[in-house]
Amino acid sequence: MGIADDAVEIRARGWRTLAALHGLIEAELERSLSREFELSVVEYTVLDALSRQDGWHMRMQQLARATALSPSATTRLVNRLEDRGLLTRILCVDDRRGIYTELTTTGQALYEKAHPVHDATLQRVLAEASEQPELAPVVHVLQEQDTPLAATS
Repeated sequence: MGIADDAVEIRARGWRTLAALHGLIEAELERSLSREFELSVVEYTVLDALSRQDGWHMRMQQLARATALSPSATTRLVNRLEDRGLLTRILCVDDRRGIYTELTTTGQALYEKAHPVHDATLQRVLAEASEQPELAPVVHVLQEQDTPLAATS
């Protein structure tokens, strides 16, 4: 194996490790959020993204980017959350073709209840993953990235 091949293998191994950690985290978050709040991870992600916006709303395109979903999948997801009374859609005043998705007060209340469970689950899974030799380096990098954010809060 040449130097270039070694570099490719190192990157591929890193990607597999990151994917394994992501899968572990997502599965645990899915279980916790579903069990306690009947929310999927992606539904929680929508509530989280909207709760971070001033006025609790975003354009559908922004929401699609925030959730890493296609526009049609985002529309279906927003429809489900709207049917549950967690979101509403409003026309953009500046551009009548634009549609905002907005968090309702019910959606905000559910997010505020789910947020601590999400964070506790994430913290627990990362702590458990840090004990696994193959995942520990990635967890360590994530924790280093979190330190500056925590210091500025």
